[in-house]
This record gives sequence, C-alpha cells and structure tokens, in this order.
Amino acid sequence: MNLNQLKIFYFAVKSGNLSAAAEELFITQPAVTKGIQRLQEFYELKFIDYVGKKLVLTDAGEVLFKIAEKIFDMETHAEESIRDFQQRKRGHIRILSSESFGDYYLPEVIIPFCKAFPLVRVSMNILPTELVVEKTASLKCDVGFISYPVEHEKLVVREILEDELIIITPRRHPLAGRHMLRAHDLEGQSLIMHEEQSAPRRAIDDFVQRHGISVRIPMELSSNRAIKRAVEHGIGIALISRKVAKEEIEQNRLVALSLGDPAMKRQFFLVHHRDKYISESLQRLMDMVFKWASEIH
Repeated sequence: MNLNQLKIFYFAVKSGNLSAAAEELFITQPAVTKGIQRLQEFYELKFIDYVGKKLVLTDAGEVLFKIAEKIFDMETHAEESIRDFQQRKRGHIRILSSESFGDYYLPEVIIPFCKAFPLVRVSMNILPTELVVEKTASLKCDVGFISYPVEHEKLVVREILEDELIIITPRRHPLAGRHMLRAHDLEGQSLIMHEEQSAPRRAIDDFVQRHGISVRIPMELSSNRAIKRAVEHGIGIALISRKVAKEEIEQNRLVALSLGDPAMKRQFFLVHHRDKYISESLQRLMDMVFKWASEIH
C-alpha cells in the first residue's frame, strides 16, 4: 500500500474537504484529488463519493479510514517517543482542562511541578469538557481534565476527586440565613444557570425535574467568575462547586447553602489516550495530581 496516498485519503476525510487536506499536507488540491484517484484505481474500489462538495465514505472507505486512523495515530506515538528520548527531561506537556478544574484546582499541582522540573515546559488551555475529550482522543494534547465521566474507546478515564455542589446567594438574600435548603425553597427562585451539558447544569436540571420545582432563569453563563459576579449583584442564585466559590465565601461576599442531597456532588477526571506513550515527565505530573488529590480529601 502507498502510505502517501493513504495519508492523503485520511486527511481528506478527516478535514472534510480537499482544500483543507491540501493545506494540512502542504500540497496542491489537484495533488490531493490525484492521490485519492490513484488509491481507488489501484484497488479497483471506490472509497469516497461526492455529494456536492461534501465527501461521503463508502462502506469500503469507512473500513479503510478506521485502519488509516490507527496507522497515523501510531506514527504520532512514535514521534512523541523519539522526541522524549531526544529531549530527556526537557519535554513539553500539553494540558487541556475544563474551566472549574483548570482555574481552581490545577494550579495547585502545576506550580509545584514546574518548580520541581524547571526544564519541562507546561502549557494549559481551558475548554468545555466535550472539546477536551475530543482533542485528547485525537492526540491534540498529552493529558486532559474533565468535569464529568465519559466513555470513549480511545481514552483512559480516571477519577481524581469529588467536590460538593452548593447554592450561592448574595449576603442579603432571603435564603441567606439558612444553613441547609430543602427542595421547595428553590420554588420560584431566579437561578443563574451554567451552559448546557456542564456538570452543575446537569445536576440542577435533574434536581429541579426530580422535585417538580418551577424556577426562573434570568441568565445562562459559561464562566464561573461571571456567575459569581451576577449572584453578588443580586441577579439570582446559582449552583456551583464549593471550591470555585471558596474565596468569595471566606470574604463574606457570598453565602454558601447546602441542598443536603447526595446527588449534589461533582467529580473531576483525568483522561489520556489509551495508546499514548507516557513520558517520564508526564508520568511524574500524573503521579503528583493523584498524590495531591489524596491529600486534600
């Protein structure tokens, strides 16, 4: 099999169009077209159909794409392994994390890690959990941290720690004097919501549905900081991780109230590609994460 033609086929399918594949491979679009044609002519099979400008895989094309994906994943693994031997402990660890874990937990590990291993460069980006999963599965990072469990054939998923989800209110809110809320206390309240599919949003949607509560939703925000500011300004109350609101609670800017529901917990998870080469520096970082998590609970 001609691996150059296979790579052209793989990137054309992965990117969804010929021009994007050409750009990725640093060749011309006609060269991409010719590569796919020669691959199909050699095997006397059609792997790709065109519906307008859209690429559609045939049954044979779907099988070939899955095989090609494994081949080029392994190529990436080989390059990473060689780089690790070349660089020894001068590696680069690429981290993706969901907002809550990346902003409020991960610095407690990354900072001491960077002090202990100053020759290892660490870069971290914050993304929604679904994008962390997608990019980790496609080897766009070395390790990811997510806010709810997932099942993915390409990923190893390990729980790190658990945090309580609490209701936060402004200091002068009618509910602020209570230590614990009951479900009906939320009836008619203005609830500032996280974005769809986030862990707090899933939890509060489930809680409201289970108890048949009617609430108002004045705002939907994707940022924990924005949610806390909105609560401080009296726009409404919100469900959030206790750790995320710790500073504002300690400064008496917000009041924390428990719902007394065992389901009001959230877990955080470490994920990495199942076949990824784990360098010495990456293993040390992961070891530090689990050691830190065991010490704070």
